[in-house]
Amino acid sequence: MDAVKPSSELVRAVTDENVLRALMRHSRLTRAELAGTVDISKPTAGESVRRLAERGLVIDTGERTPGGRGRGRVGSYYSLAPGVGTALAIDIAPGGVVAECVDAYGDTVTRAAEGINRPAEPAQVAAALRAAVTAIHDHIGQIPRLAVVSAADPVDRATGRLLQLPDAPFLVGELDPAEILRPYVTGPITVDNDVNWAARAERDESGDPALADFAYLFLGEGLGCAVSSDGEIRRGHTGLAGEIAHLVTTGPDGSAVRLIEVFEQLGLRRPDSTAIDVEKLLAGAPPVRGAVARAVSGALSAIVALADPREVIVGGPWGSHPDMIDALRSAFAEAPRSTPIRAATLTEQPSLIGARRAAITGLRTAIIAMHGPRAG
Repeated sequence: MDAVKPSSELVRAVTDENVLRALMRHSRLTRAELAGTVDISKPTAGESVRRLAERGLVIDTGERTPGGRGRGRVGSYYSLAPGVGTALAIDIAPGGVVAECVDAYGDTVTRAAEGINRPAEPAQVAAALRAAVTAIHDHIGQIPRLAVVSAADPVDRATGRLLQLPDAPFLVGELDPAEILRPYVTGPITVDNDVNWAARAERDESGDPALADFAYLFLGEGLGCAVSSDGEIRRGHTGLAGEIAHLVTTGPDGSAVRLIEVFEQLGLRRPDSTAIDVEKLLAGAPPVRGAVARAVSGALSAIVALADPREVIVGGPWGSHPDMIDALRSAFAEAPRSTPIRAATLTEQPSLIGARRAAITGLRTAIIAMHGPRAG
């Protein structure tokens, strides 16, 4: 039986999608360069550019190649049209709100930051979020197509609202970032916990397709964990998977205690807060770091027993510190099921990096799926 040949409409749709993706990667290309990049003929590239230009997705930049006098014909450079849109990547953290506007090329168009006082209050965080995205809008003059939000609090999977759990250091109540952002974004708004975004960023940064099953432990002012299984971050039924603060572990005196309580017993909390004092912890004597490492190791034993990760990646201001990594490795080596431990590769704003990458990917998909060519 002869194979069914794809229709001409489908072939054109696939060609146009490949041309769009090539322009997203390279910013500007001539028709000849597009033909070589996409592996199509020059006439086919020209027809695709014409169709995409008619849809308002591609423009002639007005730039020309230096042709003539033996150097061939003059070529026109094409790029995505300015109106294809942008996306927002937002990080809500104890230190403040950071909002970035990104384009389909993967570049940050503009950035805005708003500080937050301690202790954070819902109204203040909401005002900071509005101020940041308003500054973005005033700069770019258009409404982004979508937004991706990282929040340093538990996130309800069904609603995207922030949840207040006992002993969480960044208590802002049941803030709803999606509701606040809805007037500023035309399309979908995705909200997730900062540790989950940091784990995704670490996974993507590695470039290792085998890094599909791992646990990402965040140790900073707060405690968190993300579990990747089969390449996907597991959020749990309500979105609260990885909230490890209340796991029972070994306390400084050898008794069973919740992980978060270890830091109170060791005097490692910030004044009038459940937040861990990072500077004090890192400046502590080896016995103090050893007690912390044993407590964290106990929590890791539970994570390894349930999730069976290939390795444990430790991030956060004190978690990825060389002294703490060494102490964790030493303590965890005594566990019944020891697993390799390494420090996170990304140490500066990993959650924002994860949200930014997701925003760029979402924008590119939206340009093609919502406004680009469709298969017939």
